Parts: sequence; C-alpha cells; structure tokens
Amino acid sequence: MATKISFFIANYRRELRMEAEIRIKRKVKKVTEFAERIKRIQKKAGVVLEEMQEKIKRQADRESKEMEAWKKKDKIMLSTKDLVFKE
Repeated sequence: MATKISFFIANYRRELRMEAEIRIKRKVKKVTEFAERIKRIQKKAGVVLEEMQEKIKRQADRESKEMEAWKKKDKIMLSTKDLVFKE
C-alpha cells in the first residue's frame, strides 16, 4: 500500500462499514432470548395441562359408579328401550 489508501476506499470511495457483525450478534442474542422465552412458556403450559388432566380425572372418577363383577349365570335386567326390532 504505497498510497496508504485501502483497496475498499479506492474501489468504492467510502470506508468499509463493520456494523454487520454487530447486527448479527444482536440478532443472535434476540433469537436466543426468544427461544428461552418459548421454552419457559412451554414448561408452564405443560404444568397447567397436567393439573387440568388430574382435575378432569378426579371429576370423572367421582361421577363414575363402581360396577359389580358379574358371574356366570347371573340374572340381569335388559332394557329394550333403544333396541329396534324388524317386523
């Protein structure tokens, strides 16, 4: 460089901007923060879903009746209310 002018200045008549590297670092930082935030939200949602699943299970178990075990030759009553017979 005998002229003490960089090749970039000679070709483009302006200084080379190095801001691109800074922008990339900011973007990576924001993407990392976004990914961490999404992970926290997913973890919270998972906890809430498990709690709701347990609540629904307890409610269903409370409303269900215990069925008696039937044995062979037990007599039972059958409703014909919803049965359709062909004539």
